[in-house]
Amino acid sequence: MTRPTPVTPIDAGTSGVVDHLDTARVAVDAGLAERLGDVCDSVSDLDEDRAEAGRDWWPVAIGWAAAGAVPSRPALVARPADTAQVSAVLSLCDEARVPVTPAGGRSGVCGASIPLFGGVALDLCGLDGIADVDDTSLVADLRAGTFGPDVESGLRDGHGLTLGHWPQSMDLSTVGGWLACRGAGQYSNRYGKIEDMVLGLEVVLADGRIVRTGGHGPRSATGPDLTQLFVGSEGTLGVITEGRFRVHPVPEGEGRRAFGFASFADGLDACRRILRRGASPAVLRLYDATESGRNFDQPDTNVLVVLDEADPALLDASLAVVDQECAGSDTLDVGLVDRWLTHRNDVSALAPLWRAGVVVDTVEVAGRWTALPGLYRAVVDALGRVPGTLAASSHQSHAYTDGACLYFTFAGRPPEELRDDIVARDAWVADYYRRSWDEVTRATLDAGGALSHHHGVGLNRGRFLAEALGGAFDVLVAVKAALDPHGILNPGKLGLPTPYGEVPWP
Repeated sequence: MTRPTPVTPIDAGTSGVVDHLDTARVAVDAGLAERLGDVCDSVSDLDEDRAEAGRDWWPVAIGWAAAGAVPSRPALVARPADTAQVSAVLSLCDEARVPVTPAGGRSGVCGASIPLFGGVALDLCGLDGIADVDDTSLVADLRAGTFGPDVESGLRDGHGLTLGHWPQSMDLSTVGGWLACRGAGQYSNRYGKIEDMVLGLEVVLADGRIVRTGGHGPRSATGPDLTQLFVGSEGTLGVITEGRFRVHPVPEGEGRRAFGFASFADGLDACRRILRRGASPAVLRLYDATESGRNFDQPDTNVLVVLDEADPALLDASLAVVDQECAGSDTLDVGLVDRWLTHRNDVSALAPLWRAGVVVDTVEVAGRWTALPGLYRAVVDALGRVPGTLAASSHQSHAYTDGACLYFTFAGRPPEELRDDIVARDAWVADYYRRSWDEVTRATLDAGGALSHHHGVGLNRGRFLAEALGGAFDVLVAVKAALDPHGILNPGKLGLPTPYGEVPWP
């Protein structure tokens, strides 16, 4: 069983750690702890287990770790070995009104797996492995705790198949996490996002009931699609324990291209035209001049890297469309694609930057093609006006016929006079972080864009969701009340009401 990978060490050590977020903590009494131990493979209240379960890859928490703090620790950590144990844990916690926060690899960057109100952290990594593969129908059943590399190696070895899901967090994330936040892989143009791949789910509800949704046949018309109700719910409506997915034969052909555009808007339009003609190259990533300089040493252009994999006949047709639509741009060395492949999952600079006092984060949003050029300019300009900003940049990471995802990066640093004053510095960081997120979100919503493309909502974006969904937010609240009437499942996330107290902002 693979274990979650921490983003950075906790400087005070796990025995001296404190909680950064000020929330009401729900304890687990000795009687409930004993009953949980009777039904679950492993239950721990050790300091080191609680400390690691109290954080994920939320960037702002890296700075807290340097001060010996984590966002919020659970009272104990339960590690079930199968769906029956998940059911038993939830049933007991629901009866006792104790909150449960499900988690897998804890690779999320919006605080979705932080146990805000204590209670039980439900570590699902023990539910791992490939349950079944139907090569004829190209369908595979994957358990929620399975990490990305194990998914791909299991499908490729002996089956010659691929899921086609390659997120930047591939080594750190699990099937359940992908489903919980509607994740996207870097080859999503060809294979789709995780919600396009999933056919059905096994889900445990708050009271312990086990339900299965979908997966019995293609494009069935059996009422509303309940699978999609749970995909993206971030553990607030039920705990996903297994998924059924479309898979694909490992493609035989691969091709690469690289181009440079005079402006980011010109590159966006080329991407739009390629997809409009029906081509769907697996990778179609456009970097603005700032990121082109940082990633490719090409500061005077806007780099587009293209990679496709498919049956050779389909590959030739796809790349022919790419070549035609990019004919007016500069042709660059395809070695830039190799460079992207080599460094695409490298996040090693994140923790050192935060520890050096630089506030850095990424925000991914989505919008229609008509909105994207203006949205890009509005966000970058707004971030640049936030006092303390060192850099603001963007790239287009996932593209579809109707629009694309823009992935913004911002970095800021407090004024020199505050850097030795811990209290003032921390206050500046919190204010800068919140204002930067506000600027990105305001521009996105004003343009009619989507609040998130694949990182989900979690704690970081929860305060925006009611506005983003409008009247539909009341429907989500009603569904939550129906499926989880005691509010035990991942309370404080998605901006949903919670019985445990106020939801903090860092």
